[in-house]
Amino acid sequence: MAAPIVLQDASSGQTLNPHIELLEDVGGRLSIDDLATPAVQQRFVPAAGRASVGQSSHPWWIKVSLQRADGAPAQWWLEVGAVTQLDTQLYLPAGELGWSRRQAGERVSFAAGRDHPYRRMLFKLPELGEAPLTFYLRSYDPAGNSFPLRAWQLDDLTSLATEENLALGLVYGIILALLLYNLFIFFSLRDSAYFWYVLTTAGALLMILSMSGHGFQYLWPEHPVPFWLDRITLPSLWGFCACRFTQTLLQTRSHVRWAHHLLSFACTCYVIAIGLEALGQRNLAAWIIALLSLTSIPAALGAALLRWRQGYYPALLYLLGYGLILGSISLALMRATALVQPATWNAYVFPLSVAAESILFSFALAYRIQMLKQEKAQALMQADREKTARLAQMQASADELQAAVDLRTTELAEANQRLCQREQELQHAAFHDPLTELPNRRYLIERVETALADAQRRQETVALMLVDLDHFKPINDSYGHDAGDLMLRTIGHRLREHVRTNDMVARLGGDEFAVLICGPQAQAQAEEIAARLLEELAKPVLYGASQLAVTISIGAALYPQHAVQFAGLYKSADEALYRAKQQGRSGFVMQSDSLSPQACLQLDVLKVASGLGEAPAPSESKR
Repeated sequence: MAAPIVLQDASSGQTLNPHIELLEDVGGRLSIDDLATPAVQQRFVPAAGRASVGQSSHPWWIKVSLQRADGAPAQWWLEVGAVTQLDTQLYLPAGELGWSRRQAGERVSFAAGRDHPYRRMLFKLPELGEAPLTFYLRSYDPAGNSFPLRAWQLDDLTSLATEENLALGLVYGIILALLLYNLFIFFSLRDSAYFWYVLTTAGALLMILSMSGHGFQYLWPEHPVPFWLDRITLPSLWGFCACRFTQTLLQTRSHVRWAHHLLSFACTCYVIAIGLEALGQRNLAAWIIALLSLTSIPAALGAALLRWRQGYYPALLYLLGYGLILGSISLALMRATALVQPATWNAYVFPLSVAAESILFSFALAYRIQMLKQEKAQALMQADREKTARLAQMQASADELQAAVDLRTTELAEANQRLCQREQELQHAAFHDPLTELPNRRYLIERVETALADAQRRQETVALMLVDLDHFKPINDSYGHDAGDLMLRTIGHRLREHVRTNDMVARLGGDEFAVLICGPQAQAQAEEIAARLLEELAKPVLYGASQLAVTISIGAALYPQHAVQFAGLYKSADEALYRAKQQGRSGFVMQSDSLSPQACLQLDVLKVASGLGEAPAPSESKR
């Protein structure tokens, strides 16, 4: 059993860790009453000056024995220097009542964990007498158990606190001033590097406030520390922003891609650590943050070195600032893992490093903006020179270009005129017979479909007349095809002359023609026109000294009496034409009006063998 710590009159501020004893509570099963048993007391081991046992998932008990020397003050205060500890419990002897418990740490509010408003945990001890005073502390934090202990006289501690507040206030002021200055620049320039610098600096400032205890004292004193402000989340947020700032400042995406990927991986791990902390996995989250130093730190240093060697001067400033941060972070990790014990000198390394880093990073950003301005000015000068050269070249070729444009415009206008003329010729050739210049079968089909639709809408009739020349083949055989062509042209001309202007004449092929008659009196008009045609088309045609004469046979059908579609109407008119030829030719036959609706429907659905196809070429027609 260790001897009691004897406090002298000059012992104010003395560290107690060299004389305390430690016990690891595996599984967290021990209570304060269990410590009185000899078996448990034998498990305590001397701390040998240790103030941290690192990242342990088990609680640790600390045994402290104090005794007052003659002439020394009786009233003492106990400082527990672990500011960001999750849970610290102090057990003081309470006479017959056993033990009184005081809980401190991040699970309770600032005032509940202290007997005096000080940034670190501070407890008032019972007055010391001649007999030793033995008390216990229980420390539990999976992210790192730390318990630096000091005994103080309150006046001495108050004087020290004043000096500490002045020093830390200076650090806070420098960081805050740089943050506000660069925030103003960000709003002016909208540069992403300034954005991540501001976030990184803000995260570092919050982390320093948390590590120093001033955040708990002034920013969130009435409540326990929330998980988004604890010793896991704040370093993770700062690490995330620092990685993004590194990527943006050093332009790792374009110049150092392997470092860019490692930093992106680190950002993902920081987010995972925050999620684990929110789920209560504090120990695992702490190990993730500690192990990230194996990726993010080499990536940042490697990228800075490469960019510096590439001639990018801001990388040197970044390297100097990050070197300071790297040293302070490494020291903090060694404190958390108990490789380095907490002490007064290493408690201020990180705040001072952040202040210096903020200054260097600010210089790096300013130099980066200056480089961007120079690059922009050079680019503008180059663009101006190129613009002047292009204007000169454009001026030199303006006349030539204008002449070429005028020539091309004239050519395009002539070509467009020829195309329009050609289109009209093709349109005419597609729908007209080349020999008689009458509409052809295709045009007739389209016209009939339109006429039938109009007649249905107006409840009118439509007459389709098929005209076939009688005894036309002997003319071809006796006088030749020229005589036959003359006869066909003349017949077509006479057909146009003896129908109304709103009626249509078409040549279907060979010596077959068609007449489409529309209007409310289509049947009467058809009979009148047929009588006129029988007379006029029989007149002879002069061919040299010879007179050529033919007669015609006409068959007609009506819509809707005989059919309601073109195919049926054509079939019905063709049957009437066939009867006209059977009756001796040179006559007119109107399809019988006695057709039943079933007969009309049958005519509509019949496929006409030659009625819907294109007319044969003149050389293949029957003459």
